Amino acid sequence: MIVSMLQVIIEIPESFSLKDKRRVVKSVKDRLVSKFRVSCAETDLQESLRFAQLGAALVSNSAEFGEGVMRKALAVIEGELSLRLHDSGIHSERFD
Repeated sequence: MIVSMLQVIIEIPESFSLKDKRRVVKSVKDRLVSKFRVSCAETDLQESLRFAQLGAALVSNSAEFGEGVMRKALAVIEGELSLRLHDSGIHSERFD
């Protein structure tokens, strides 16, 4: 079993309240879940008004497949006009 993971830190420039931020974060998470069938969560920076850390994971039998899905998911996040990507990382790990 291979678990592929994506971690990103995004800035939400138009966010002036936690409500604004949560709306944008929920939209990004919902888009990733529906388009790529990954598990997704806000993993850190919950109290920050303008920054969010998101994590996504996918279980498969191929690191190449999983990392490919994560690269496509990252491209969707990068293409979101209202966000600025500050950091990202893709990693796969094998569990036997």
